[in-house]
Amino acid sequence: MTITADTNVIFSALYSQSGASHYIFRLIMNEEVKLALTTPTYFEYYDVLMREENLTKLGLSIAQVEDILDLLALLAKKHNVYFLLRPNLIDEKDNLFCECAFASNSEYLVTSNIKDFKSAELKGFEFNIITPGEFYKIWKSRHE
Repeated sequence: MTITADTNVIFSALYSQSGASHYIFRLIMNEEVKLALTTPTYFEYYDVLMREENLTKLGLSIAQVEDILDLLALLAKKHNVYFLLRPNLIDEKDNLFCECAFASNSEYLVTSNIKDFKSAELKGFEFNIITPGEFYKIWKSRHE
């Protein structure tokens, strides 16, 4: 199964070792789920996680975050985006995740910011937009 994860899922996974986001992160690290990745989504992760206030919140150094991102990039299923999709999301950077989900044929776009995605023009897209908690429930029901 391939998923696209919004930056808030990756941040939450690094912030707390409990919760659905960290569970998803472990699934990615254990190669039970493939993370879809494009160059823009990788750099969005990098930009957000490297902010000084976020490094402080996470209790991680720049080198540690770079190591985590390197590992994610190594494990991820990489995709190129040859066209831009603009479903009129409130946050322009969220469009990057729709493009990634579409280009990768992801089954799910996982985000904690569901309300901004649900108000978008996403009719006809094959991926489902769900929260980490919803993904956790689906995964558990299929695999346990």
